[in-house]
Amino acid sequence: MSRKTWLWTVTALTAVALAATYIYERTRPSPVEGPPPTPFGWLAQLQLEAGDGVGGWRDGAALQARFDDPWGLALAADGSLYVADAGDNNRIRRIAVDGNVTTLAGGGEGFVDGSGAAARFNTPSGLALDAAGNLYVADTGNHAIRKVSPDDIVTTLAGDGQPGERDGIGAQARFNGPMGVAVDAVGNVYVADTYNDRIRRIDAQGRVSTMAGGGGPGQWDGIGAEARFDTPTALTLDADGNLWVADTGNSTLRRIAAGDGWAGTPFLPPLDGPPLVRRPLGLVLTEDGTIYASEMSGRVVQISRSGVRHELIGAEPSQRLSRPAGLVLAVDGSLRVADAGSHRVHRIVPTTDAAAAVPVVGPSIDDPLPDTGGRWPLAPQNGWHEVVGTLGEVRGNYRGDSRDHLHAGLDIRGDVGATVLAIADGKVDSPLAARSAGSLNEGFAIADLDYIHMRVGRDPAGRVLDPSRFHAQYDEDGRLRRIRVPRGTRFRAGDALGTINGMAHVHLQVGASGFQRNAVQLGFVGYADRQPPRIVAVELSDADGQPLPKNTDGRIVVPRDAGVQIVVEAWDQVDDNLPRRRLGLYAAGYQLLDANGAAAPGYASPRMSIVFDRMPADPDAVMLAYAPDSGITVHGSASTRFRYVLSNTVHNGEVAAGYWRPGELPPGEYTLRIVARDYSGNEAQAGRDVGLVLE
Repeated sequence: MSRKTWLWTVTALTAVALAATYIYERTRPSPVEGPPPTPFGWLAQLQLEAGDGVGGWRDGAALQARFDDPWGLALAADGSLYVADAGDNNRIRRIAVDGNVTTLAGGGEGFVDGSGAAARFNTPSGLALDAAGNLYVADTGNHAIRKVSPDDIVTTLAGDGQPGERDGIGAQARFNGPMGVAVDAVGNVYVADTYNDRIRRIDAQGRVSTMAGGGGPGQWDGIGAEARFDTPTALTLDADGNLWVADTGNSTLRRIAAGDGWAGTPFLPPLDGPPLVRRPLGLVLTEDGTIYASEMSGRVVQISRSGVRHELIGAEPSQRLSRPAGLVLAVDGSLRVADAGSHRVHRIVPTTDAAAAVPVVGPSIDDPLPDTGGRWPLAPQNGWHEVVGTLGEVRGNYRGDSRDHLHAGLDIRGDVGATVLAIADGKVDSPLAARSAGSLNEGFAIADLDYIHMRVGRDPAGRVLDPSRFHAQYDEDGRLRRIRVPRGTRFRAGDALGTINGMAHVHLQVGASGFQRNAVQLGFVGYADRQPPRIVAVELSDADGQPLPKNTDGRIVVPRDAGVQIVVEAWDQVDDNLPRRRLGLYAAGYQLLDANGAAAPGYASPRMSIVFDRMPADPDAVMLAYAPDSGITVHGSASTRFRYVLSNTVHNGEVAAGYWRPGELPPGEYTLRIVARDYSGNEAQAGRDVGLVLE
């Protein structure tokens, strides 16, 4: 039987059992002895543990403290929480039970042993505590495993600071960007050797050996070198001593058996449909085998022992995190999660209130934009380039849907093959920073800047630009399989990142994943927009979408006892763009004027219902921002139609459906004034006023 046939058969046989298992997991009785079983499918509430959402380093009270790239977590017996704070901080932090945040060890980027602030780390990631209170750190950028003693003395357990793949004792061993670490009861330390795609073990005498994995990335079960992993990032031990692996690149959970060392895949991936876990970054198990995992998609999930998935956090867009990484389980069953992309640490606690208050998620609006100096991602970096797309524009797909999604970045036209350049200094923080090799959507992220539609790290002929930072991997036939850029790799403004592919533009996204901000705010050198937007049409309709009639004076007759939809078709241009290049608005709203031209009561200022300052997390936002017949299905020469629904709200990443309620005004004649505005503050003048009569 072939592997594919076997997988299909197993999937088919288990599909029927999963529904029954889901019910059983939620209703099975508690055992007579031992701890009660972990509830499955519990209702979770997200709470803020520490961090004000602004990247930086500041100790102090929990909600005033600042983190940069909080990743690994470890919970001490006294209830204090240790945080590996990477990015530019490179420190180990401690959150006390009373919420006070202090720095335990580290004083900047480097590779130095020592006491407290004298020590140096480089992109610390995973953490683990042993029974004696020693803290183990996967020091990713230093390719080493470090130990912090209870008296804050930092030493190097294994690794010499250079990337490689070598077993041996202490500094004789080499790792390649290790991100995960776990420790058992007898002092063995386990390492997710991320970019070697191996799982390593350091015994109590400091000897490093390879437990599983070899020969590059892949997805095969087996013993030792027969097994294959793909970018493993986190480890945890279960009650029976089995080692579990967050196999991030494979979007799977793996288990290495305590007895024979068999590396297996307990939950087989489906042949069709989404995987059980999607690029897991954090992993923890309860005593009875229930799994919690954090995903790059912004979710935290619970998985039963039989493989049933339940989304604790992130099923609702309003609760989705940016890049949840480290997870740790408290004795009361609650969780702590580090949201690396948002500079925060959260609690996940049970609740019985389905309508609990929406938590604070994502980076603060006060989080500074990257310091780009106004540079463009193409040469000349201090000269003008044509902007061909802005954040919030309606985009279609190749299946005929003209309102498929909102455009999340800024498109800058460039010749195919032109070199893409970094616009700011930065450090890679994702374990999978480069993606989709060979496709038109190939891209690469450095911290909060994401560059898309290029051959990452390669020239037009496919030659690697800088092999020390861009690691090309090929299949057996010599075809490019992927480009890897390890977490912790640094770039400087002006460094070559790749070359433009067939899309003929750079798509630049700014901000944490899921919380992108409008890149126009970066203030590109030479960018100018002195042209006001153009209003094409204004339409008013009832709740069913039927146009409202006009009276003999040409005024639209608006009933005061019903909700009204306001749709405005408008578009913008920027200086020196091609005449056919239509861009979306930055903001749109409306104001009511009375018969004398003065602002009506409640309308002293325009109601700016649509503002594309930040990307909405809700995938349905495009359907609320734009009316039917908006957009085009694919890129081409056809003009995009931007038909904004001003009676709905899209602002600061939040979306809401609604209507204009004219009943708040007395009957009479009014003027509806449309405000169509670009980022530079220009407003449309022609076609902005519509006569109304409220009845």
